[in-house]
Amino acid sequence: MSYTTAAALQAAIHGRLTAALDVPVLDAAPDGEPGTWVLIGPEDVRDRSDKSGAGAEHRLVLSVVSDAEGFLRAKGVAGAICDALTPPMQMTRGRIAALWFDRAVARRLDAGRTRRIDLTFRARVEDSTGEA
Repeated sequence: MSYTTAAALQAAIHGRLTAALDVPVLDAAPDGEPGTWVLIGPEDVRDRSDKSGAGAEHRLVLSVVSDAEGFLRAKGVAGAICDALTPPMQMTRGRIAALWFDRAVARRLDAGRTRRIDLTFRARVEDSTGEA
């Protein structure tokens, strides 16, 4: 297996979150942009091919960044992300066989002016066009 389904997975997640959330969903942090937004962040991908076909496990991080006072706004968006990321999701290549929430880390940044919650998910993706 390779990294062949990574872009399709990101596009599927971006599409789902854009439709479900009332905040911007980005794959690059905006320079000094105020407000609350979601950042599609780093991922770690491991081969999970087997005799039935090609596959990979993606561990991906989605970050909620907010300058709202307290964590309430950021936690509301983080919860909405968890609600939204349920299969099935259409992909341009392959399919999501399973999607799990793994963990979350909430912290203050910039001397407490910014809240950030990093949500880690695991996605098992099968590539119907690839070979094991």
